[in-house]
Amino acid sequence: MELRQLRTFEAVLRHGTVTGAADALDQAPSSVSEQIRTLERSLGVTLFARTAKGMRPTEQGEVLSRWARAILDQVEQARREVTGRPQAVRLGALETIVATYVPKVLARLAERRPGVVVEVRAETSRDTLLADVTAGRLEAVLLLDTGDALGDLGFPTPAAPLTFVDLDPVPLVLVAAPDHRLSGRRHLEPGDLSGERLLVNVPNCSFRMAADKLLGPGPRRVQAGGVAVMRAWAEQDLGMALLPAFAVDAALRSGTLVDLGLAAPDLLLRLVWRADREELPGLRDVLYAASA
Repeated sequence: MELRQLRTFEAVLRHGTVTGAADALDQAPSSVSEQIRTLERSLGVTLFARTAKGMRPTEQGEVLSRWARAILDQVEQARREVTGRPQAVRLGALETIVATYVPKVLARLAERRPGVVVEVRAETSRDTLLADVTAGRLEAVLLLDTGDALGDLGFPTPAAPLTFVDLDPVPLVLVAAPDHRLSGRRHLEPGDLSGERLLVNVPNCSFRMAADKLLGPGPRRVQAGGVAVMRAWAEQDLGMALLPAFAVDAALRSGTLVDLGLAAPDLLLRLVWRADREELPGLRDVLYAASA
């Protein structure tokens, strides 16, 4: 096995296709395919099932994925020690929180561990983040959750030894246009929203999951889009929306939206990593340094 082949193997795992891996590695698809075939021949096993939808790791491929990440981690650590390069942490985060909360996390790390270099990758998919931290392609990820266990918000979690620390609360606000019929009501309860238009994003959106958990089936879901779209539609009185306070503070101050006064529990900004990778030098210290 060569390191180049292991890096190519990991790229195919991540992207699920030879073409996607080739784009990420800036190589020709034929070169990627040949490296995978050479690796399979050297091991005497089939690492991927080739399907119409892409490359799916076989049982042997799953085993190699764990070894490949451990080997590449050790190589990177050796390179850092030999060259004197600073420690680096690859941090993934949902796009919705990259602009608002990641700077706070980076500031904490800069103050407490000034020698650490953080590489931030923004993603739109929580599943991609969890898959990448599980596979070791990221050291840690930031996502939104609630409760005492990972996934209590309602999303599935990988069968991996993941652990987490909660960093910050993310307050939620149920908002609507000023002339919404429920505007000005006191002590609004979820039962008061039956039949009302609730603007939502796709089912795996954190804020939709929070709305489903808090409001139940009463409100009528209206598919809108991301946070910016839901806010804009709410301002135009097309429905109400349960959104993070950071996304609606300006609109509430300007009066284009009003807080309907529903008591909503905070979401939690959660830093997640593999517990069995804490053995990497200094990683655990770095991750806890990011906490408040």
